[in-house]
Amino acid sequence: MGVLTRSRTAKVLGGIAVIGASALVLAGCAGGSEPAASGDAGGGDSAAADFPIDCAAAEPASYTPEYSSTSTGPGTDLTYTIGTALPQTGNLAFLGPPEISATEFAASQINAAAKGITIDLKQGDSGDTDNKAYETEIPRLLGEGATAIVGAASSGTSLQFIDQVIAAGAVQFSPANTSAAFTGYEDKGLYWRTAPSDVLQGEVLGNLIGADGNETLGMIVLNDSYGTGLACFTKAAFEAAGGEVVATSLYNTGDTNFSAQVEDVLAAGPDAIALITFEEVKTIIPELIGADFAADKLYFVDGNLANFSEDFEAGTLAGAKGTYPAVDPASISSFRDELQAFWTGAGNAELQDYTYAPESYDAVVLLALAALQAGSTAGPDVAANLQAVSGGAGDGTKCTTFAECADLIIAGEAADYDGVSGPITFNEVGDPTEASIGVFEYGDDNNYEFVRVG
Repeated sequence: MGVLTRSRTAKVLGGIAVIGASALVLAGCAGGSEPAASGDAGGGDSAAADFPIDCAAAEPASYTPEYSSTSTGPGTDLTYTIGTALPQTGNLAFLGPPEISATEFAASQINAAAKGITIDLKQGDSGDTDNKAYETEIPRLLGEGATAIVGAASSGTSLQFIDQVIAAGAVQFSPANTSAAFTGYEDKGLYWRTAPSDVLQGEVLGNLIGADGNETLGMIVLNDSYGTGLACFTKAAFEAAGGEVVATSLYNTGDTNFSAQVEDVLAAGPDAIALITFEEVKTIIPELIGADFAADKLYFVDGNLANFSEDFEAGTLAGAKGTYPAVDPASISSFRDELQAFWTGAGNAELQDYTYAPESYDAVVLLALAALQAGSTAGPDVAANLQAVSGGAGDGTKCTTFAECADLIIAGEAADYDGVSGPITFNEVGDPTEASIGVFEYGDDNNYEFVRVG
């Protein structure tokens, strides 16, 4: 019986992201910190000294988990119980439908393929750090036999239950966590994600704001590992491009009034404002527009880039831009159409957004392929095979569907899954090394359209 050992080392190299052919090569990045209290802001010439986030303290420590898997495949009659902890409620609930639908779609295709593994998918609600739905959902899912949890969408929420999942020996696989805190997390090799670290999105966003001719920047930032980390990476890129961050104001999950943050940032007179928030942006936007701040100087991120056509008067956001991990939508139009048909065919409302749907789909497919190769659904066995089935081992035959990759594994060959979200290609710390950030712009209908890959 073969023994497979995987070693993962997180390396800090100053948060460098290299983008080539729409690909990301990640080598370390900054992570969570203890940010300043809600409402703290920097301004004027002392912006650097007053920046309310300790970016240096955010760098993850080096960590090398080692374990052995004695399980060998391919599996022939596996049932894999996968739970999800995706946002049905909370401040990222708008991401729930695309993510949940994509996991269901993937499971249906895997089961229809009949390649020796059946997915028993159990949906759960992550909620957020305010309503804490995860406190009951994670124990329920683990109690029902889940050996993998897909979720959460929010990095801050995932950090609330990652230790519980790891202690249970289950894989936690997020399709949307972008906080750099996970890169060096002591996870026993059990945490994985298909979304790239915010070191990349921050670089693209900061450069975008600078390239648009803005010399000064204000930021309104969610005070958690996602918001503060992305703010640090955006600040670094913007300043490297010659700009200056003149004000940064934080708020906490659960806050409902943002007048102080808006006033703090506007008082510094920035050329542009980056809104690093979740759904709270719906409350922030009217205050900024009401203060006559130009919409085309607002910049959104993956946590809030959404279709606001039914929320604001036509033209409110015309010209505003935003970023999130994405490929060119035209390249996955068939996937979107098939997902929409699958979801509405099951009696659900039409999807309004597809944010993180590709990453959610790929998460389930990769888990299934790793389990098939391992011949086991146990967390450590699956984790020991995830890098290989993504092509991260440096060999394998390219394949783009579960069925195609499964046939390779069943034949005793190495499979290299290239997913809907991109090539993926996990590195030794469970991060995708080939990912891209899309740049989007809002039109008069307050919905966003793809502009280019950043």
